[in-house]
Parts: sequence; C-alpha cells; structure tokens
Amino acid sequence: QAQLVESGGGLVQAGGSLRLSCAASGITFSRYVMGWFRQAPGKEREFVAAVRKSGTSTYYADSVKGRFTISRDNAKNTVALQMNSLSPEDTAVYYCAADLGSYGSRWYSTEGNVYDHWGQGTQVTVSS
Repeated sequence: QAQLVESGGGLVQAGGSLRLSCAASGITFSRYVMGWFRQAPGKEREFVAAVRKSGTSTYYADSVKGRFTISRDNAKNTVALQMNSLSPEDTAVYYCAADLGSYGSRWYSTEGNVYDHWGQGTQVTVSS
C-alpha cells in the first residue's frame, strides 16, 4: 500500500526558511516523478515543484522559483522541499505527490489530477 508522509511544516516569520520532507513507502520510489503542491485557505490547489525520477531535473512554479529547492534521495525514498525567503503568501497546506506517468517530451506534469499518490499534507504558516 502506497504511503507518503510529509513532515517539517510549522510557523515561521516572513523571510525565514523551512525544510519539508516526504517519506514514501509501498511504491518503487525511483519510478515516480515526485511533486509538491500546496493549497491555501479558500484557494485551489496549486503546483509548486517537481523532481525527475532520477533527480537530475527539476521544475518550479514561477511563484517559488529562486526561493524553493526540491530534491530527492532514491536510496532513502525521500523527497524534500527547501523553502527560503518565505512570505505570508506561501502560507498553505503542502502536499507531496507521486506521479508514475510520462508526457512525451516533457517529464513532469503540473496537473494534480494525474498524480497517483498523495500525502496527508503539512501546514506551513508564515507570519508577517
């Protein structure tokens, strides 16, 4: 049974940093593109970042580019999201997700509905 468990969320002041982690079990981790999504109160879920199965490529939403870094460790079945220069607009529940699919010349998808497995989410709150 696939399971993704996020950790590392919390309360931080604007300008601070947090590191989220996601531990996967029950899947062949290296076969999946791993992504992070977030959902703020009253807003739709949005794509944040994705890392290729091999870990050699990453893709970011424009809103986090240059501030967030996604990485994975296939030996430990984990994916991380380092978040720097946080702002109140980054406040949301953050979810990690696993996507088995491929999309021709593009290795990632920003559409949450194509991801196969999801974690339960971890709250990130950034105070001003």
